[in-house]
Amino acid sequence: MKTIIEPFRIKVVEPITMTTREERTRFLAAAHFNVFNLHAHHVLIDLLTDSGTGAMSSLQWAGIMQGDESYAGGESFFRFQHVVADLTGFSHVLPTHQGRAAERILFELVGGPNKVVPNNNHFDTTRANVEHSGALAVDLVIEEGKHPQQRHPFKGNLDVAKLRALIDDVGADRVPLCMVTVTNNSGGGQPVSLANLREVRAVCDHYGIPLFLDACRFAENAYFIKLREPGQQDRSVCDIVRDMFDLADGATISAKKDGLVNIGGMLLLKDEELFQRASALLILTEGFVTYGGLAGRDLEAMAQGLQEVVHEDYLTYRLRSTEYLGERLLEAGFPIVEPPGGHAIYIDAGALLPHIPPAEFPGQALVCAFYREGGIRAVELGSVMFGGGGEPPPLELVRLAIPRRVYTQSHLDYVVEAAGIVFEGREGLRGLRMINNPPYLRHFSAQFEELG
Repeated sequence: MKTIIEPFRIKVVEPITMTTREERTRFLAAAHFNVFNLHAHHVLIDLLTDSGTGAMSSLQWAGIMQGDESYAGGESFFRFQHVVADLTGFSHVLPTHQGRAAERILFELVGGPNKVVPNNNHFDTTRANVEHSGALAVDLVIEEGKHPQQRHPFKGNLDVAKLRALIDDVGADRVPLCMVTVTNNSGGGQPVSLANLREVRAVCDHYGIPLFLDACRFAENAYFIKLREPGQQDRSVCDIVRDMFDLADGATISAKKDGLVNIGGMLLLKDEELFQRASALLILTEGFVTYGGLAGRDLEAMAQGLQEVVHEDYLTYRLRSTEYLGERLLEAGFPIVEPPGGHAIYIDAGALLPHIPPAEFPGQALVCAFYREGGIRAVELGSVMFGGGGEPPPLELVRLAIPRRVYTQSHLDYVVEAAGIVFEGREGLRGLRMINNPPYLRHFSAQFEELG
């Protein structure tokens, strides 16, 4: 069949509050032109993030009723631990309330001044936690990953030659670990090949450096490997997932993505000594090691979600839905990061709005236009999110992240229709001035005013 249908039936619905353009104009001004400050019920289609915004299955909701809320040693933890070990091969599993908690624990232990952490592309919370420790976060994505319209099956790959050069330059003793983000969120949701992970592993072995994965979207990355990497087509997603994790010494995971839950995360470790130190820090700031800041019902939902996310009918629908939105936006004239990624479409706002310089935040201007015209909430990945150090980032992107199992094709068609209105009025869009600049992760709470 040519038509890829949603591999589920809708059992519960949530109403959407319809708003007018005039109302949205007022709401946007009251939010100081930062869509994070909007009331969620004033948003028609929420593509701000795919993190924790998905719909859980009937089996996940059933699992919630079985949650063991014992403070220590709850059965829900051991079910969760068993599923994670079976999927990833890791036996040292620390639950956390979300991925950034795992990042904070990890980099508090291994980061610090004079340290350097390479990655294909650090995402915002990863970079913030690396830099908060005093370490330097360095992005080493391949050259193809820096050019939005250039097509490559694995634009998320880490440049192995640049990794070797960096380690030789700073010294292996200053590199506590190398990280690879799968899929590469800041780079357009682009996947990383199994071959590239093996090459990075070989470099890390040569220098004695641990390899960690930022594995929030491990299943989507594994399915891209199955679809695009030679020799992988006849293998199961579960086997590919296991190969990915077998190459790593540890991983941070926000289960709010491929865990298919609204809250939860984990830190996976192989090193026993590091695991014990991380456990002590988890107890200090998150909770006991068998709940990590979560309720037992959350652990049950995560365990079930991790089993469902590797179903290939789900992954076919997931990747095709994103690809469909990307194809329609390309037809409408939008420059996007190509090929479409797994969880989101990234519009090249710098190319779309050449009359707005980076200092006036073209991505944020486009985000505001999407909300004003269609009630669609997106997020900027450009000079607001990554330009706090003074130098503008190489790309000014706007991400339309698709929540899992939430919106139908007609919702995406509505997004395309609203995008067409934005495209027609693009030359009239104005830049913004930042009037409140927070010191960390400023895109969450910065305030703006429109330029005349």
